Parts: sequence; structure tokens; C-alpha cells
Amino acid sequence: MFNRSLKRHAEPKDSVRFPRRHLAIAASTLIALGVSLLMLPGENAEAKRTAIPLNLDLTPRAAIESPAEETYAFTEPEQEWLEMEVRPGDSLSSIFSRAKLTPQDLHELISTAKKTKALNTIRPGQKLGFQVDDNGKLSAMSLQIDKLNSLVYERGVTGFTTTEVSETPEVRQRVASATITSSLYKAAQDAGVNQSIIMELANIFGGVLDFVYDVRKNDYFIVIYEELYLNGEHLGSGQILAAQYFNQGDSFEAYRYINKEGDVDYFSERGESMRKAFLRAPLDFTRISSRFDPKRLHPVFKTVRPHRGIDYAASRGTPVYAAGDGRVQEAGYSKANGNYVFIKHGEAYVTKYLHLHKRAVSKGERVRQRETIGWVGSTGYATGPHLHYEFLMNGVHRNPATIVDKLPPPTKVSQAAMPDFLSQISGLQLQLRTYAAQRNYGSEG
Repeated sequence: MFNRSLKRHAEPKDSVRFPRRHLAIAASTLIALGVSLLMLPGENAEAKRTAIPLNLDLTPRAAIESPAEETYAFTEPEQEWLEMEVRPGDSLSSIFSRAKLTPQDLHELISTAKKTKALNTIRPGQKLGFQVDDNGKLSAMSLQIDKLNSLVYERGVTGFTTTEVSETPEVRQRVASATITSSLYKAAQDAGVNQSIIMELANIFGGVLDFVYDVRKNDYFIVIYEELYLNGEHLGSGQILAAQYFNQGDSFEAYRYINKEGDVDYFSERGESMRKAFLRAPLDFTRISSRFDPKRLHPVFKTVRPHRGIDYAASRGTPVYAAGDGRVQEAGYSKANGNYVFIKHGEAYVTKYLHLHKRAVSKGERVRQRETIGWVGSTGYATGPHLHYEFLMNGVHRNPATIVDKLPPPTKVSQAAMPDFLSQISGLQLQLRTYAAQRNYGSEG
């Protein structure tokens, strides 16, 4: 504590005493006056000030873009791609050499990247692209599988990575029709329909029509199918959406239907599957040289012998299909039959294929309908390349051209799925009927 008894210093009696408050005010005034005098500009300062234009920016400080916030992105220029086309006789090694890349680059790519099998099967016309770094080493390579799909290999820290690149084509619908004067194949070609659509058309109707045996002059067809384009370039055909075939007064319709599970198949307008238990013909677009005839003259022995099947004349090497699902009962060679395949379908049915040039299946194998089981030839007792086809039911030979109609009915769209089926095909039905009416198809009936 301070000592309150401590005496103050004595002051002269004649001095004038000012309160402390007055002294503080006076001191502040003197300081302010001095600062004002120091801030008064001189002549030179005034001249400098008037030489600089006065621009007042009243924008709040927070709204002013700070130079520090600007981003200057430096993008390294992308390396150019060197494109090369595979020539006849080329190997990957020769292409790398032509691209001035080293065997070490090739080894690193093959040994570290995935999906390199495609590189071992390159074919003339395919295109490869290369990117090379500043040191001349391979940094990336692309392989065009087809016009929609490519593989890209890029160098990483531990080797090359693989990326699958797919383009999505533009899908356009096309409608084509033709009247048959000589063959379905020629009529479709004349109408501008490509081979893949022609073959698929025969596949769809293969359970109800034998396009070798049943086709007649003045038959006609309409087909609605997809055409694929990429950047304006026509790539080819897609799926058949609907088709109609008029045969000797009968009309057959087929519609592509995708069910709730994603399964795709073709059905008639009544919802019956176009895929029957057996094909009417086990090969496509050939001609029959000998129809079902138990009294026909054998072409080799020149005697009347039962001909319990149908002969399809075709060029050597034409694929022969399994007429239905089943298991190979026999596959071998005999003096009379040449190379042959017998297929058992369930308990009641057997189909036989004789005079094959070569077999594609062995005894005991399971096969699916339209799977290739061999190729047309002239082995055994044959005067020329052809397929001899037989159909047995419970051990008895039956006419392959007519037996299919007597077999159990095909599967159908379920009653629960019929509303969805009819909804999917209604627009296609209208297109087919409008198109047929415009061309007077069916008007004679």
C-alpha cells in the first residue's frame, strides 16, 4: 500500500496552475497542427499529383479479383499418333521395325500388358497407332479391332495398361422388299440387302420354310432392319426387327421380341416362336438335286433304290448345320456314306448327314441347332459335291420336307407377357402392313 502520509513537493506560490485536462487538450491540438503542416504539398508534389489521372474504384475490396487467384494452366502438347496399316505378310515385329521402334519396346508391351492376344492375330487392313516420347520410346499404342472397337495400350510406372475403347453407332431403320424371280439370294441382292441380312432372314424363317425346297417364282418378302453409321459412314447392318414372307399364297410374319429377362428371339404375330425343334433344311441357299422319292434311280448304281432323304447339291466346303439340338450318335467314315454324322434328338428323332468333305464334331458331343457339324463334299458313293440328309422318327425314315409340320408345336410367349409383346411389335406391324399396301403385296389374295 502507498503511504498516504507522504507529503507532496512544494510549488512556488506565484506559479499559475492548470488542470491536467486542459494540458492534455492543448498538447493534442499542437500535435494535430504539426501533422497538418507536414502534409501540405509543395509545388513539385502538386505537379506530380496532377500528372496522374484520378480513378476512384468504389468496388468493395472483397469483390476485386486478386491476381493471386488467377490460374495459368500449362498443358503439355499431346503427342502425335503415327498410324500404320497392316500389310499382307506383316507381323507385329515387322510393323514395330517400320515404325522405328525397338524390340525392347515390343517385349515390354507384350510382357506387361493384358489383352495382347489380339496382337498375335492382326490381319491386313487393320490399323495400329503409335505414340513415341522425346527419347524415342513407345509411350502408347492403339489397335483397331473393327470400326467400333479398339484396344489402347499406355505405358505406366510398372508397364503397359490396357483400355478397351468402344464407339456407339447411330442406328437407322431401313425397309426393303423384293419379288423373287430366280432365288431369294439374288432377289435380296438386287434390292440392296447385304449378305448378313439375307442369311439372317433365312435363319429366322428356317423353321417354317425351306429356302431351297419351298421358294417359288413370284414369292416376295419385306424386311425391316437396322443400318449402323458412325460419323456419317455406313458401317453395316444391325438386327432384323421384323420380316414378312409371302409364299404360294401363305404369309409368314416374324418379329424381334426382348422379354423382361433380356432374352431376344423372333416370334410370329400370334406369339409363337419362329425357332422350331428342327430346321427344314440343314444348309442355306443351295438347290435340291433329288427330292424325297422312294422309287428314284440311284445316280451311281443306275438301279431303283429307296432314297430315304433329300440331296442338297452345293459346292464343296458349304457348311452343314445340325437340324436341331442333340448329341452326336455316330461320326465316322464308310465306303457308301463317306464321311457321315448321325445326331440323336431326344428319344424319338435321329438326323443323318452323308458324303461330307470333312466332319466338325465327334461321337458323344452335344450340338445346338444351326451349329456347323461338317462341310459338303463328295466322299463315298457320290457323283459330285452334295449333302444327303435323312430324318428318322422312332427308327422310321420320314420325309424331311414335311415331317417338321407334324412335330409338337413351338413354344409361345406366355399369357402374362403377351401385352408387353404386342406393345413391342405394334409399330412394326403397322409398318409392314403400310409398306405391303403401298406395293400391292397380298392384294391378289
